[in-house]
Amino acid sequence: MTRVLVVDDDPVQLRLTSEVANRAGFKPITATGGEQALTILREDPQLGAMILDLVMPDLDGMGVMEAMRKEGITTPVIIQTANASLETVISAMRQGAADYFVKPVAPERLVISLRNAMKLDALEAAIRAEHARKSGTFTKRDMIAAAPAMARVITLSAKAAKSNIPVLIEGESGTGKELIARIIQGTGDRAGKPFVTVNCGAIPPNLVESVLFGHKKGAFTGAHADQLGKFAEAHGGTLFLDEVGELPLETQVKLLRALQEGEIEPVGASKPEKVNVRLISATNRRLLNLAKSGEFREDLFYRLNVFPIYVPPLRERLEDLPALINHFIARFSAEAGKRVLGVSPAVTELLGKYDWPGNVRQLENAVYRAIVLSDSAFLETQDFPQVLAQAAGREEALRSVEKVVELSEPVHIDAATPARPPLAPEPPPARDRFLSDGGELQQLADIEREAIAFAIEHHGGRMSRVARALGIGRSTLYRKLHEYGMAEGLINDAA
Repeated sequence: MTRVLVVDDDPVQLRLTSEVANRAGFKPITATGGEQALTILREDPQLGAMILDLVMPDLDGMGVMEAMRKEGITTPVIIQTANASLETVISAMRQGAADYFVKPVAPERLVISLRNAMKLDALEAAIRAEHARKSGTFTKRDMIAAAPAMARVITLSAKAAKSNIPVLIEGESGTGKELIARIIQGTGDRAGKPFVTVNCGAIPPNLVESVLFGHKKGAFTGAHADQLGKFAEAHGGTLFLDEVGELPLETQVKLLRALQEGEIEPVGASKPEKVNVRLISATNRRLLNLAKSGEFREDLFYRLNVFPIYVPPLRERLEDLPALINHFIARFSAEAGKRVLGVSPAVTELLGKYDWPGNVRQLENAVYRAIVLSDSAFLETQDFPQVLAQAAGREEALRSVEKVVELSEPVHIDAATPARPPLAPEPPPARDRFLSDGGELQQLADIEREAIAFAIEHHGGRMSRVARALGIGRSTLYRKLHEYGMAEGLINDAA
């Protein structure tokens, strides 16, 4: 539920305005003066909007907006006043107010003003973020990441930005790993410098070396001219290797040398070339497991994994869901030329209960599709057919599993089909599960991993039930799955 700050020194007007906001589906937060309002704004940067009275005893509305401008607080402001002169209105709008109304205001007018202000703010934020992304000045302010699960990510990103230390960003597909890489660049001394992205999984194996390191004229058939590689393009800036776990083993050797020596050797070149590049890598696979299995060079893994950052999936940061939805609505409704103001309460409930196996990228595409389908000002559940179908499918599956089969008529024991003999031997006693094949006591981590695997199989991959059965929170369960290398496949299947 989107939070709205209502500021008024009149207790009656404060209560009435708050009630209108509450009935419209917002969560009102109240303040009786300008100083109190500023304190709330500083502590809660994710407020959807603020309804601000101009005339207050301690700090008036104009003073609040002036302080917001100096401190870089961008919460949309709607001015309310008992006496609105043209001069006052012009001054308020110059200070950045999104709208204004004269007390008393009709509830419908107030609600429309709130929604329009938030839509405009989301659109402006999207424009700022896109500009920052293209200019290499992307920072944490340009990313929606206010959930507690993202606090550690943002903190680590800020620390990584202070040096040129190699960073490995791990997380599921669609979580925003590239945006974290851009924050690291945009916050450090390479801000505004080149930011070159390479999707290692999308390059044909026979072209990987040429794409990364470049080639000289005549190096191979079709090489009609010298070609700069991505390392050379990123000289002085940042090179982001997405899905680095997909690189061929033979290319990994040259990448390791480039990192260690700070030089590359284009295909067909007679001597190496120096490059100054800050490398950030990302993967949706467990590189440690790939290194242990021989699919990824272990020495390169340790060279890349100097500063690891794990980006949690969307299901572990649902606090960001309303802001993300508003962001995508503003962006895509503007592109489609439609006037979409938000989502209905039913949609909020539907999307909040969904596990989002495709994470933020899936949410982005779902909102885009919904805007294309919708002809109304507010998105409804029918505008999200895929999410609705998958949610209904899970509920139906649960009902079918939980359904108790009852016989319509009693069956005589002689007519009953004899049970088949067991195909597998009975499992060993529970006490033997604590012992290894050699008869030694297993480590606690191995026992825990086995218990989690058993619970997942027992409950058919339904993670909510698994967490309840084990007596832990779902976020703790997902964390342990990642720790034990069990997340890949299991989480997506459970969704």
